[in-house]
Amino acid sequence: MITIEESDNLINVAVFGEFTLADYKEFEEQVIYKSRSENRVNLLLDWRDMLSYTVDVAWEDIKFIREHGSEFNRIAIITNNQWQAWGAWVSNLFIDASIRVFSDYADARAWVVA
Repeated sequence: MITIEESDNLINVAVFGEFTLADYKEFEEQVIYKSRSENRVNLLLDWRDMLSYTVDVAWEDIKFIREHGSEFNRIAIITNNQWQAWGAWVSNLFIDASIRVFSDYADARAWVVA
């Protein structure tokens, strides 16, 4: 399950439990809609309560990053999971945005909106 909040050029996404393809499609729609009205979008991803994700989400993420990676300015990821942090680092190789991993929500939000 996900929650999505928008303000200015920021999309704030929190994932709870399993991150499914339906959740990811909802996220994609929000990013595509927001990127049409803003130059580049900032993204705050809170993965602290994400337990897992399905394989089809990983594949969809790769396709989405390849197609829309240039639409992001800053991406802050909040997680304490080393594998998720490593995955964010790998994604940074394929996206034209600044990506940072945080363990604290307030620090992540301050950086992503700066």
